Amino acid sequence: MKSAILGLFFFLLWIPALPAQTSFFQGKTITLIAGTTAGSTYDAYARFIAQHWGKHIPGNPEFVVQNIAGAGSLIAANHLYNVAKPDGLTIASIIPAIYFNQLAARKEVRFDYSKFNWIGSVDYSDNLIYTRSDAPFKTIHDVRRAARPPKCTATGTGTVGHYMPSLLNETIGTKFEIVLGYPGGPEMDLAVERNEAQCRALSLSAWFSGEPYATWRAKGFAHVLMQTGRKRDERLPQAPTLNELMDEFKTDDLGRRLASVILASGELGRPYVLPPGVPPERLKLLRQAFMKMVADPQFLDEAKKRNLEVKPSSGEELEKIARNVMAQPAEVVERVKKLMGK
Repeated sequence: MKSAILGLFFFLLWIPALPAQTSFFQGKTITLIAGTTAGSTYDAYARFIAQHWGKHIPGNPEFVVQNIAGAGSLIAANHLYNVAKPDGLTIASIIPAIYFNQLAARKEVRFDYSKFNWIGSVDYSDNLIYTRSDAPFKTIHDVRRAARPPKCTATGTGTVGHYMPSLLNETIGTKFEIVLGYPGGPEMDLAVERNEAQCRALSLSAWFSGEPYATWRAKGFAHVLMQTGRKRDERLPQAPTLNELMDEFKTDDLGRRLASVILASGELGRPYVLPPGVPPERLKLLRQAFMKMVADPQFLDEAKKRNLEVKPSSGEELEKIARNVMAQPAEVVERVKKLMGK
């Protein structure tokens, strides 16, 4: 009898907890900020996720996607950190490499990267640089010897379009010229089609996600000059890795440390973050719901149909990486500043 009473007591204590958490999200709408333009790969992931995430959150809130593009998602990150209420109802998809801007002490940064609340990432991917096949740059060696450097497109500093060619300039002596200010991926690719520029850096997952790249590959319009990653992707056996190139061109230790810091952005993938100050129990719920979503067979099946790769990372994993990249010695920070043009 005593054990039954105790059991009932603890059951009654537990009952209010779940409804209390459920009731907060019940009938609410979560705004998912996409820090890039509509039509970009980041935007495609955000809109796809918005269709599935709510059913895994207690209370089943609705989702609405809002694009806040500009400066390589710096504007979205600043908005989330300084304007959005820390109530769990505003989440942002940011380009992870914006931590370069903070390390370089750029005045545009109005956040502390290590203090975002990290929910999770749907994908992580190595990067590559492609170029038009009719341009006189068949290999990285051609870019190193170029009398007139190839122009690569980028939205802003701290984006893959900016940091990958900059990193190659710093570590293996290439001569990429980076043109900033494009609104997003579609506009950058259009600039290459128009021959306003000849190259662009982006993720491998984006390169194999669909158009225009499938048509480009089929017609031989563009080819890949290099890729990151520990080994060559089986789909790109002809493209050398950055590690291979650094070995070939005898990059010094500090250059390799710089590369390690820069390429950590790939491990962060396509992260979803909350501002500081969100109640811990809501962060926990959103993290759990995110991981349930990316393991849902229906979600995975639809992602495959859309050519969207799913290689998730947990919020705890991302939080650890974010703290590590922000704790750099002075000599590495100085190299980051140089890479960022400061």
